[in-house]
Amino acid sequence: MMGKLIWLMGPSGSGKDSLLAELRLREQTQLLVAHRYITRDASAGSENHIALSEREFFTRAGQNLLALSWHANGLYYGVGIEIDLWLHAGFDVVVNGSRAHLPQARARYQSALLPVCLQVSPEILRQRLENRGRENASEINARLARAARYTPQDCHTLNNDGSL
Repeated sequence: MMGKLIWLMGPSGSGKDSLLAELRLREQTQLLVAHRYITRDASAGSENHIALSEREFFTRAGQNLLALSWHANGLYYGVGIEIDLWLHAGFDVVVNGSRAHLPQARARYQSALLPVCLQVSPEILRQRLENRGRENASEINARLARAARYTPQDCHTLNNDGSL
């Protein structure tokens, strides 16, 4: 039995990390949340991730230990091949995915892939980005423009304007 790979996507500030954190708190016997391997400090950002140096990241990639990997926002991101074992064991797996790299996930997981897009209205997204205080006004405007550009096709859509 093959589980589903739930590829969770959405712009910065859409609530992906909050949703994943909430899923981790609930006992789910058939749902696993995959950690991403990222070339950033463990304390940076709000995501529960595994911090790697670029050397460590490329060593893992070179040994085919990453099922999927991509470069975005000056960082390298990867998802370990352990997700393949989990899927083949029948578990559903949620991944904090990249909108721009959805085609890569589709090519590898085909019918096992369930793309889910979190959508947030532009005014709520702006408010969330301003409240977290990590970006200046110019960076927020760039994120909002990028959010408007990247709306994947054939994606289950969840509106996340409210609270969890």
